Amino acid sequence: MSAKTTMINRIIEFCADNKLIVFLVVAAAAVLGWWSMKNLPLDAIPDLSETQVIIYSRWDRSPDIIEDQVTYPIVTAMLGAPGVRTVRGFSDFGYSFVYVIFEEGTDIYWARSRTQEYLATALQRLPSGVQTELGPDATGLGWVFQYVIEDTSGQRTLAELRSYQDWYLRYYLKAVPGVAEVAPIGGFRQQYQVNLDPNKLQYYNIPIGRVLEAVRGGNNDVGGRLVEFGGTEYMVRGRGYARSVQDFGNIAVATSESGSPVRIRDIGEVVLGPDIRRGVSDWNGKGEAVSGIVIIAPAPFCWSRQAPRQPPPWFLIISM
Repeated sequence: MSAKTTMINRIIEFCADNKLIVFLVVAAAAVLGWWSMKNLPLDAIPDLSETQVIIYSRWDRSPDIIEDQVTYPIVTAMLGAPGVRTVRGFSDFGYSFVYVIFEEGTDIYWARSRTQEYLATALQRLPSGVQTELGPDATGLGWVFQYVIEDTSGQRTLAELRSYQDWYLRYYLKAVPGVAEVAPIGGFRQQYQVNLDPNKLQYYNIPIGRVLEAVRGGNNDVGGRLVEFGGTEYMVRGRGYARSVQDFGNIAVATSESGSPVRIRDIGEVVLGPDIRRGVSDWNGKGEAVSGIVIIAPAPFCWSRQAPRQPPPWFLIISM
């Protein structure tokens, strides 16, 4: 009889003679396995995506101009960054996306810092008015939660729901540890719109450029110096931010022949309207809806589906 067979026989004989010990060991192993299943972090969908950094630029120009003056300078600047394997650029109307892909195993935050360093040299060659920023520090599997804002009272417009999403709910969710970005979808972004009457502009001989300068200069705060009286300092400042439609309408553009001011409301109308959008979001075929996507960072985090603090009575979040 071989030594291996003798060892197996001894194990069987030990188990038969010590049933209590065997049952205790099996029970302890079962409890340990159940605890491990409940507490150990499980990566059910492993993140196999590449280490990449997205550079996003906005400029209201055609795709060919975006490609020549925005995308190409950024791509050529990123080619010399250390650890870069591939650089891909995409140009669209008003948008530019540059994907900087690094070697496998590169730390995402090291890659972002190198991208920011080499991007600083490219920003000097971009035209004025180009807004460039880095994408969120997340991977392709960062999309973990999506929700829809529903008005149970039926009295709120899509613009009002989008405003609540952008100014309140978005910041509540970004305060959760591990959340890299909350991307809003759907609805209308409200903005002040000045609708000019061309006949009145011709009558007062006012070009559109002067109206733009008046709106830009009339919606601003300025700071002065300090004035001291009796040992007390008083701060001097000019408060000129427009806070309503009436404030924009009262901005002076020019003066008439009689010397009276010509205001914006005299040559047009100021309204609160929706911004231009290039897509819509639908919820179960019921029509347009306001939604949001929660994207998490690859670092360890503590995620919880928490609702906004003190939501209004008409507010309802539906997870998708």
